[in-house]
Amino acid sequence: MESAYYDGRSYSDREAPPMRVLDLIQSRQEIFSVQEDATIHDAARYLRDRRVRSVGVLDAAGRLVGVVSQSDISDKVAAENKCPAWMRVSEIMSRGLVVVRPEMPLDECLRLMEKHGVFHLLVVEESGRFLGMISVADLLQVIASDHKARADMFEAFLFPQR
Repeated sequence: MESAYYDGRSYSDREAPPMRVLDLIQSRQEIFSVQEDATIHDAARYLRDRRVRSVGVLDAAGRLVGVVSQSDISDKVAAENKCPAWMRVSEIMSRGLVVVRPEMPLDECLRLMEKHGVFHLLVVEESGRFLGMISVADLLQVIASDHKARADMFEAFLFPQR
């Protein structure tokens, strides 16, 4: 499991601290996950019903042990003509996890995704408790929103209302 940690840099009064992972996930109502002993069929229905592409996989003690995605199910089960009702999530889940802490700035998350060629990062507290995932779409939405806010401020400066 690779982890990346916030380096604890301080910011001046004029410079706003960067948005962190926690800022993005703290308002979420549900943490999407399945148990490692769940069937692939149940995991596929869980993904479909919640309209998500991947979820964390937890062991019996509630620890994060993997991630399973729609593409895992498609590539490792459907494309191989295997029976999803008889297979367990633990048989196909990805175990090479890229994990981030809640304190990590979002701009560092995007670099980490690019470095590892992943579209999701798993968020885990220092204690090991799984807090959820962030996706590249989450990050792009924040970036787009920030750029629009800056453009609106620039426009108001250039063309003040009289």
